[in-house]
Amino acid sequence: MTRNPDDLLVRVFVDGDACPRAVLQILLAETKNADLDLVVISSFNHPIKDVKQIIVGNEDQAVDIELINRIKKNDIVVTQDWGLAAMVLAKGAKCIAPNGQIYLKETIDFMLEERHIKAKHRKGGGRTKGPSARTKKDDEVFLENFKKIISHSENS
Repeated sequence: MTRNPDDLLVRVFVDGDACPRAVLQILLAETKNADLDLVVISSFNHPIKDVKQIIVGNEDQAVDIELINRIKKNDIVVTQDWGLAAMVLAKGAKCIAPNGQIYLKETIDFMLEERHIKAKHRKGGGRTKGPSARTKKDDEVFLENFKKIISHSENS
């Protein structure tokens, strides 16, 4: 059986509805340097210039569904959605958050359980701490870990 050459190409997909501009700028530069295809998937409420973009409706989970339907093994996905990250990992793709955290199969179940517990706490009237403001250090960590994922993908 012959392999389709397109199956060997690693693509980078971005969950564009919540991706910081600084991360998009890093991705534009790094994917160009590595000669990787960059695709942003977002709802029509989030148009982004100067990048290949797939626009979907603004229905709940529309971006997630489109992204999951397009990725293949070894693609790279940028998202801060832990549920989406779990599905990405299940398909054999790699996944990184805009803050630079690399999602791993070994820890995603724990993260989803933590999310569930916090949601239950909030539903009961409790409060949880939100994310910290983005810093230059977040950009540096993202860049460093994104380069690690790229180099690992090239060696796979």
